[in-house]
Amino acid sequence: MRKAANVIPPGRLPREARHRDVNVSHAREQGLPDPVSEARAAAWLRENRAALDAWNEYVEQHGPPLSEFRQF
Repeated sequence: MRKAANVIPPGRLPREARHRDVNVSHAREQGLPDPVSEARAAAWLRENRAALDAWNEYVEQHGPPLSEFRQF
């Protein structure tokens, strides 16, 4: 579902975008998912830091699981 949002780029950017035939709405739609995705990944890392640290400690002490079956 789309909702209208007024976004005003800073400075001379809007004028240059029009001059270069850049679709500002499309560019906004393409650019917004990147910061959202980065914020989501950072939150996931914060929420799961304890489990990741515990797993890394386990691997340091015992080695990778199933390492005896590795072919390399």
